[in-house]
Amino acid sequence: MRTETLELRLKAFRLPSFLAHYAPLAEQAAQGGWSHTHYLEELAAVEAVERAERRIARLLSESKLARDKTLATLDTARFPAPVRTQIARLAEGQFLEGATNLCVFGNPGTGKTHVVSALGHELVRQGRSVLFTPVSALVERLLEAKRDLRLSRELRRLDRIEWLILDDIGYVQHDRGEMEVLFALLAQRYERRSVAITSNLVFSKWDQIFQDPMTTAAAIDRVVHHSVILELNVKSYRAQAAHQRNRSARAGKDAKDDAS
Repeated sequence: MRTETLELRLKAFRLPSFLAHYAPLAEQAAQGGWSHTHYLEELAAVEAVERAERRIARLLSESKLARDKTLATLDTARFPAPVRTQIARLAEGQFLEGATNLCVFGNPGTGKTHVVSALGHELVRQGRSVLFTPVSALVERLLEAKRDLRLSRELRRLDRIEWLILDDIGYVQHDRGEMEVLFALLAQRYERRSVAITSNLVFSKWDQIFQDPMTTAAAIDRVVHHSVILELNVKSYRAQAAHQRNRSARAGKDAKDDAS
């Protein structure tokens, strides 16, 4: 009866690791002659570790990050030394404290999305909240919220996210309604929360996104004021991979021809 009552109370107190480990640790404590305090310290340590692990797993699930785009799978050797240094520094996560933005520019296939995703994984491991979203999907979400008269509520909800990754801002040519909600988001987070933006359009071409010159200038000002800018002036990874596949195929064909 006492065991059942204890387990009910542990469930009510939301201590799942206590519930899972109290019995085997009690047996270990008895065998080792632990004091009551030692036993509680060990049990609390297990709860703390597993609670942190559960939090990171939840943050990773909520982040919508691609599981395979991590620093371990990022070929940083393709990038110039200054870019590699910046990536390593950003991975420490201190830039979030100053609400510093990150802008990553480069042609398609240069690794922009992989870079911000890899950094997102590092921040999640540090217990930071991250959300990865294509700009087109986010704009659609904000427009829907505006139509339902809940845009302010949606912006406040997004404001709880420490690092918001806006992927491929240059691929969407926004009409006025789309431009307005995107600008509202950037204005909301200005000097308060960090934003990461990937784009194949440099700032001088952002008039294609925001269309109105004054809004374009205001958006760039808010993004650039506190920011780190990475320019990935490298060859397309996909193009290089395709070229390597073609070379391998030709080599295989030549070897087959020689053998015949």
